[in-house]
Amino acid sequence: MPAFRISPAVAEAFPDTLIALVTASGLRGRESWPHTAAAVEELEQQLADGTWQPADETDPRIEAWHTAYRSFGTNPRRIRPSVDALGRRLAKKGSLPRINPAVDSYNAVSVRHGLPAGAFDLDHVTDAVDIRHADGTESFTPLGEPDTVEHPKPGEIIYADATGVLTRHWNHRDAHRTRVTEDSTHVAFILETLHADRDGNLLKVAADELEGLLAPHSHRTAVSYLSPAQPEATA
Repeated sequence: MPAFRISPAVAEAFPDTLIALVTASGLRGRESWPHTAAAVEELEQQLADGTWQPADETDPRIEAWHTAYRSFGTNPRRIRPSVDALGRRLAKKGSLPRINPAVDSYNAVSVRHGLPAGAFDLDHVTDAVDIRHADGTESFTPLGEPDTVEHPKPGEIIYADATGVLTRHWNHRDAHRTRVTEDSTHVAFILETLHADRDGNLLKVAADELEGLLAPHSHRTAVSYLSPAQPEATA
């Protein structure tokens, strides 16, 4: 069971960080997930009705990530936080992508609450996962591009295990190696905020909502939290 750890340097730079770690084992990704399908369709209908809009870069939840990206040298309007990119896509197209039930679940929760989300197939994770600054020697293969190898810039915040980078620019894009498919059975889902004092309760609501979508299709689910005060949790 891998540990997830916030490095001391990241904790110092972002002292109000709170990360929810929602884990599911015995996941059954090939069966029907009606509650997830309904959650996605509800968001799309609310958007169409004009009763709800995804958070954009003027929203404090998204603005905080833009500020964080700039602090480690990433232009957030060129390389956007995942929740920003997903919300923009939804607003433009009127629909969310359908990938597979597990991914659709965290996408729906992410965009509903304006919080970045991601997921890792733990059967393809090597040892502990550290949220840390890159030193520039690490390798990253982007999701959907198995023949591409990138190297994060020194100082960029990444999720990384002993093999390589799992997520670049903190939460911009996940790696191909640890992607979640219909056949993934042991998965760690991540939800994040940089402002626990302001959005900690929202994060916990979102984590509980995600666990509720996962639980009917899992043998076991659990929620734990990482913060500078509690910088390690086990998936």
